Amino acid sequence: MSLETEIMGQMKEAMKAKDEVTLRGLRAIKAALLLLKTSGSGEISAEDEIKMLQKLVKQRNDSLDIFRQQNRSDLAQKEEEEIRVIEKFLPKQLSEDEIRTELSQIISDIGAASPADMGKVMGVATKKLAGKADGKTVSSLVKELLNK
Repeated sequence: MSLETEIMGQMKEAMKAKDEVTLRGLRAIKAALLLLKTSGSGEISAEDEIKMLQKLVKQRNDSLDIFRQQNRSDLAQKEEEEIRVIEKFLPKQLSEDEIRTELSQIISDIGAASPADMGKVMGVATKKLAGKADGKTVSSLVKELLNK
């Protein structure tokens, strides 16, 4: 089942249940899907869907940080609720230890030895961990592992 079909089905359920929180998150995903469809060839790959969902979560996390700094707990709560809805459609995220294990394997496979090899490691890591780990976390762990 495509993401769009799944979103539409869950939107109907959320409307029937009068679940405004879930509905708000689903509408955000639907709007992003429509933008993605109209900006490209009309066909969206599963990889593009995951990237789009990750982007939505990242945007909301950035907003969440700002709202917390400004002591706007009402707006922060809305962002947190939307993040929870969007994350349901993302693959399970790896823990930091799992990411570290994967990166250690990549580093040994490539033969990276110094921080100068970070680009090579990141190239392989971003492909291998796409959708499973945040790029910022991967980057900081690669730096940490290469500086040992």
